Amino acid sequence: MRRFVSEGAKSLSLVSRPFLHRFEELPHLRFLSSTSVLDCPLSSSPSSSPMDPTPLTVDTINPKVLKCEYAVRGEVVTIAQRLQQELKDKPGSHPFDEILYCNIGNPQSLGQQPITFFREVLALCDHPSLLDKSETSGLFSADSIDRAWQILDQIPGRATGAYSHSQGVKGLRDAIASGIEARDGYPADPDDIFLTDGASPAVHMMMQLLTRSESDGILCPIPQYPLYSASIALHGGTLVPYYLDEANGWGLEVSELKKQLDAAKSKGVSVRALVVINPGNPTGQVLSEENQRQIVEFCKKEGLVLLADEVYQENIYAPEKQFHSFKKVARSMGYGEEDISLVSFQSVSKGYYGECGKRGGYMEVTGFAANIREQIYKVASVNLCSNISGQILASLVMNPPKVGDESYESYYAERDGILSSLARRAKILEDAFNSLEGVSCNKAEGAMYLFPRIRLPEKAIKAAEAANTVPDAFYCKRLLNATGVVVVPGSGFGQVPGTWHFRCTILPQEDKIPAVASRLTEFHKGFMDEFRD
Repeated sequence: MRRFVSEGAKSLSLVSRPFLHRFEELPHLRFLSSTSVLDCPLSSSPSSSPMDPTPLTVDTINPKVLKCEYAVRGEVVTIAQRLQQELKDKPGSHPFDEILYCNIGNPQSLGQQPITFFREVLALCDHPSLLDKSETSGLFSADSIDRAWQILDQIPGRATGAYSHSQGVKGLRDAIASGIEARDGYPADPDDIFLTDGASPAVHMMMQLLTRSESDGILCPIPQYPLYSASIALHGGTLVPYYLDEANGWGLEVSELKKQLDAAKSKGVSVRALVVINPGNPTGQVLSEENQRQIVEFCKKEGLVLLADEVYQENIYAPEKQFHSFKKVARSMGYGEEDISLVSFQSVSKGYYGECGKRGGYMEVTGFAANIREQIYKVASVNLCSNISGQILASLVMNPPKVGDESYESYYAERDGILSSLARRAKILEDAFNSLEGVSCNKAEGAMYLFPRIRLPEKAIKAAEAANTVPDAFYCKRLLNATGVVVVPGSGFGQVPGTWHFRCTILPQEDKIPAVASRLTEFHKGFMDEFRD
């Protein structure tokens, strides 16, 4: 008979934390002792005392915070939230009856249903006493029950409310490593995996590790996901832009990388790493394997850490395109740990799962010396661990049901249904954008976004200047106030100077997409007529 969860857990040996020391063992840390304060002479003028606290104002907070911006939840979204409240308080107060959020990759907030197998396993792990009930086998699939038992056996105390190892539960990292091996055909080491609360903390961790001062630069694509510019600003580094080629499907040219690297060096910037987002956000392109080989070769030659944002690896819509991880590409070229430092980011928030609120993800860290890995572990330990539900989801994403499992057919039906619908939505919006006057939009080969270019009349640009607003933000705010459709100005992602864009997700449910297209089409016609030169 299966053992009961209520039985006492086996004794667990605590992992030692070599990086935690008593204060007296840290002579390099300086503390302001009470003696030194009392020994300071008091100033005769209280207003000039060096001990007076600095008043807290916007001018006295950390300037790096002021420099940081995150457009995806910026001004346009704030206006949208106000309009939504006004519609709730006073229906009919605006020329639309609902806000259509196309600003952020948050699928379940727009009606996407979670994957049944994933949620069954999570429910059983979070409420393990269900596993002791006879009726559970009639409510949950056999493979979700088996998987929940396997996972609970690996968690300290069989409790999802407990802390785990700072890198994440070892058994869950084993499962993720196994999934990576199955995907790439090359070995993966669970000790290379750091589970995090989504991919964002992993990005911050690497920026913190790599950035010493403003003299350190990170090569980032333009357009880019604003997490990168924000994290570089917060950690005091310099963003070194390289421009994607919009005329060639947002292509990434190594000659552009070299040009920007040399320009940064000439200004005294030490470039430490290259960020590549594949599939692209906000641009939706999928890199060819040959292009990835060129990028790997470039990083190896220039001694750069390759930071590979691969969170949209499941979101491929172009039949002729396929996802290849940068680690797989590097290993296929014969490059191992000693040849290139590479970090791959993955998240449970994207793909077909869209579990944004569960905050699960990981980074796979390869090609770093042991003493540097110790420092990465130390930083991870400061945060204790990522949440256990997110860790479980990450392991499920990388190890879904297999042939012969009870959930196999329903799981793949759900997965394929979501991905095929996203492809159809992308095509409808792409066609709608390309039908508009002065608008051009590249095909969404992957990810969850379109990034159309809008050629605004000079009168509209002057009106934006008069309103002290950048032109694409002016357009997006006008669009929102007229239609309730929320998109993000391209200026929040970066763009070639003198060009204007906006990012639109493909995530509203499929039956809402025609409304997005028709509202935007009607607005754009009126806007162009109003500001026609």
